[in-house]
Amino acid sequence: MLTQLREIVDKVVSAHTLIDALDQLVSNTTLVMKTDCCSVYIADHQRQVYTLMATQGLNKSRRRISLRFDQGLVGLVGQRAEPLNVADARLHPSFKHLPGIGEESFRSFFGTPIIHQRQVLGVIVVQQREQREFTESEESFLVTLAAQLAGILAHAKAQGMWFEKGNRLHLTGSAASSGVAVAKAWWDDTQPLLEHVAPASCLDIHAEQERLTIAIDSAGKEFRRLRKRFDSDLQKETLAIFDLFSHLLNDPLLRQDLKLRIDGGDQAEWAVRQVVEAYSNRFANMKDQYLKERARDIRELGQRLLYFLCDDAPNELQWDEPIVLLTRELTAAMLATVPVGKLAAVVAQDGAANSHAAILSRALGIPAIMGVDFTPHTVHNNVVVVDGYRGDLLVNPNRHVLAEYRRLLREDDELEKIVECDQQQHAVTKDQQRIMVHINAGLSADSHFAVNKGIDGVGLYRTEVPFLLQRSFPSEEEQINQYRTILQTYPQQPVVMRTLDIGGDKPLPYLSIEEDNPFLGWRGIRFTLDHPEIFMIQVRAMLRASIGLKNMDILLPMISGINELDDAKAIIERAYTDVAQIALVAGQQLHKPRIGIMIEVPSMLYQLHALVGRVDFISVGSNDLTQYLLAVDRNNARVASVYDALHPAVLHALKHIVDSAEKYQLPVCVCGELAGDPVGALLLVGMGYRSLSMNARNVAKIKYILRHINGSDMKLLANKVLQVDVADDVRQLTTAFIEQHQLGGFIRAGNK
Repeated sequence: MLTQLREIVDKVVSAHTLIDALDQLVSNTTLVMKTDCCSVYIADHQRQVYTLMATQGLNKSRRRISLRFDQGLVGLVGQRAEPLNVADARLHPSFKHLPGIGEESFRSFFGTPIIHQRQVLGVIVVQQREQREFTESEESFLVTLAAQLAGILAHAKAQGMWFEKGNRLHLTGSAASSGVAVAKAWWDDTQPLLEHVAPASCLDIHAEQERLTIAIDSAGKEFRRLRKRFDSDLQKETLAIFDLFSHLLNDPLLRQDLKLRIDGGDQAEWAVRQVVEAYSNRFANMKDQYLKERARDIRELGQRLLYFLCDDAPNELQWDEPIVLLTRELTAAMLATVPVGKLAAVVAQDGAANSHAAILSRALGIPAIMGVDFTPHTVHNNVVVVDGYRGDLLVNPNRHVLAEYRRLLREDDELEKIVECDQQQHAVTKDQQRIMVHINAGLSADSHFAVNKGIDGVGLYRTEVPFLLQRSFPSEEEQINQYRTILQTYPQQPVVMRTLDIGGDKPLPYLSIEEDNPFLGWRGIRFTLDHPEIFMIQVRAMLRASIGLKNMDILLPMISGINELDDAKAIIERAYTDVAQIALVAGQQLHKPRIGIMIEVPSMLYQLHALVGRVDFISVGSNDLTQYLLAVDRNNARVASVYDALHPAVLHALKHIVDSAEKYQLPVCVCGELAGDPVGALLLVGMGYRSLSMNARNVAKIKYILRHINGSDMKLLANKVLQVDVADDVRQLTTAFIEQHQLGGFIRAGNK
C-alpha cells in the first residue's frame, strides 16, 4: 500500500486549493481502503470545534457541520490524541448523532488525529456500513497517511489558508532582532539565487574571466560604499561584516578556484556557484551555530557576485513611507540598499538569528524575523505588524490590533532612548553589588575591534575563525598578528582567548573528519591534544602576541576530565618557557597568563573540587552545557522545543557551579547566550554569578536592567525558581518579577 499512499499524498500536494486537496484526500482514501465513507474534520482552536470540511459518503451540502472538542467520537479522538477503532459506533458512550448527514447508515468507525508539533490540526475518519473493527493494516495505513498530512496542513495554516472563523493571517518565525514595526510589506525578488544557476560552459574563456573580474571589482566597491554609509552609525565590530566580505573577495585562494573553474570551460555564474557552495558547505556542516551561520555570509557574497555578473547596476528603490522588507534570505547588502529611514523591519523566509544580516539588523535597531513560511503574494503590499520580540508577523490586522501595536511602538522608542543614555555606566545593582559585563568577540577573521566603552573586557574570544577560513593551518606569525590586534585594543582589560574549538563538529577544510556522532566526538581539547604540534603553535602565538601586555587569559574548551587539563597545561608550560626566553633576549617581559577551562561537559560538574590548584578561573558555556544535560542537539529543528536553558536541571547545575566556585575560591563567568538574556542575567546574578559575557548587542540593556533591581531581590527570585520543577513555571515567575519592576519592555513589546 506504500505506492497507493504516495499517490494520495501527491494528489493532495498538487491540488490548487486546500478544499480541493481535502476532497482529493477523502475520495482517493475511500477507493484505496475500499470503505464506504471517509471524512476530514478540521480543528478550529478559536471556537473549540471540529468542522466537517470534506467527505466522501456523508451529506454536508445543507449546512456547516461542527462538533465541539468534547463531543462525539471525533472529539474523543482529538482529546486523547490517539486513534479510535469501534465496531459499532452507535453503541459507544461518546457517540453523538448528527441528523441530516446520513451517518446513521454506518456502523464501524476508525478515526485518527492529524497532529503537528503536538497540536491536533484535525481528525480523519473512515466508516463502513457493516459492523466490524478495522484491521491492523488498515489502521497502519490511515495513521501513516495522517502523519503525512500533518506537515501539509501545518504549511497551509502557516500560509493563512485555514478555515477558522474570522481568521487573519498570523505567521511566526525566529525573532532575530527585537522591536515592533507597523508598515506596508514589500516583497524583494531582485536578488539572484545560487541554486537557480544551471551548469553552463563558455566559448571565450578570456572574456569570461574579464566578466568575473569586473563583477568582483564591482562587489568590492559596493561593500566599501556600504561600509562608508554606516561608518558613523555602527560600532567598528559590526562594520567588520563588510570588511569580511572584502577580505573574502580578495582571498587569492577563492580567486584561484574561480579562475580554475573558468579555465576548465565553465561559465562565470556556474563557476561562482560551484566554488561558493564548496566553501559554504564547510561551515554549514558545523554544529556550532555561530560558525554555521558563516556559511550564509559566504553564500551572500556569491549572490552579490551573481548580481553584478547580470550586468545590472545596483538600484536604490524609493518609497514614500517606511516599509517592511520581505525577502527569501536577508543580506547585509539588502539592509544597506534601502534608503535611510525607509526600512521599518525585515522578514525573511530563510535565515537565522546568528547570521551577519541579523547581527546588522540588531545593530541598526531594525526589527527582524527569520524563517517565516509565507507566500509572497498574500503579504506583499499589505499592512503588517512585525513583533520582533515574539517572532510574529500579522498581516492585515484589525484596527484595534493596529492601534495597540502603534502604542507599543511609541513606548519601545522611549525605552531605547533611555537605555542608550546610560550605556556607559557600570553594572551596579540598586544595592551596590558590582557585576562585571564582558563581551564575546571573534566576529570575523581579521576585523578591527572597537573599544566598547562601558564593558569590562572580552570574556570569550573565538580563535577558530581564521583556521576555518583558510586551506591550511595559519602560521604562527599569522596568528600572532590576529591575537595582537585584540589584545592591544583592550590593553587595560582582560581578554580571554579560547584555544581551538574545532574537530568533529567543526571540520577543517584541509582535515577531513567523518564520525557517526561528531557532537560527541573528536572536538575541542580532544583534537588539539591529539595534535600537540598545532596546539603548541597556537599557544606560542598567543603568548608571543601578549609580550609586553598583561591582559591575556587562556581558556580550554570541551574539557571532560582532569587528565585532559593536565596534559594541556603541560604543553602551555612548555610554550611559556620557550616564549619567555624569546622575550628575555629581546629585553621584554612576558606575563604568565591565567589558565581556565570551559564548564560545558556535565562530567566536570562532579570534578570541580579537582580544579583547585590546577586552574585560575572557570567559564560556563551555558549553550553546550544545556544541550549535553538535556541530550538535545540545539540545531535540530525536530527537538528544538526540548532545548531549554531554563530547564530546572540546567538551573540547578548552574547553581552547583557557582556555589562550588565560591567554596573553592575560583573566579567564574558565564559566556553563553543565557548571560545576554534579561531573564537569564537576573537568575544568574541571583544565584551568585558576578561576571557575565555576552554579545555586544545585549550589553546596554543587561546593564540597565541590573542597575534597576536589588541584588537581594534577584537572589530571592533565584531561590524561588530553584524550587519549581517545570520550565514554564520558571518563566511565569521571572516574567512576573520583571513586570513588577516595570522592566517588561525588555522581554516584550511596550514598556508599560
